[in-house]
Amino acid sequence: MEEKLKQESSACLKAVLFGPESTGKTTLAARLALHFKTEWVPEYMRDYLQKKWDDKKQTCQPPDLIPIAKGQMQRENKLAKMANKVLFCDTNLLELKVYSEAYYHGYCNPDLLKHALNNRYDIYFLTNIDTPWTPDDLRDKPRDREAMFKKFKSTLLLHNRPFIVLSGDENERFNAAVSAIIELLNRKN
Repeated sequence: MEEKLKQESSACLKAVLFGPESTGKTTLAARLALHFKTEWVPEYMRDYLQKKWDDKKQTCQPPDLIPIAKGQMQRENKLAKMANKVLFCDTNLLELKVYSEAYYHGYCNPDLLKHALNNRYDIYFLTNIDTPWTPDDLRDKPRDREAMFKKFKSTLLLHNRPFIVLSGDENERFNAAVSAIIELLNRKN
């Protein structure tokens, strides 16, 4: 199992869209990848849990977290090899850790925790909650957005991760992210 949770080394810059549900992460990841003519990693958890919901009306349980983490890392490692200078990740294992602790009374599987803390990214885009809530089958915390945002931010601070907060409308967020990526690419060259 260890190998399936491990982040493979890559020459590309890695950016993570990170934050509470319904804050525009998926839309922004896809738009940034299109702008930079590169790849983005869709959120595996959404696909996994949507299938579970559609098949049996079941929600996420602690045993689901490791298969979700494996699926996310498989996607990320595969797409990192195909990326053009930068890879945009619509979530990562650190986000899964935050959700695990929030939903399961502070619990996080030790293997998930280890890899969530070991995996490295060049920048985290922490998406603010100043966007409208959009309900769907899987989203369930419309009243907890502020508390969840604080959990995501405190996790980044606690683990000393490089991040910027993206606020405002979709274009403001996009422009701020583009500027940050250009700056990082310029520093790397």
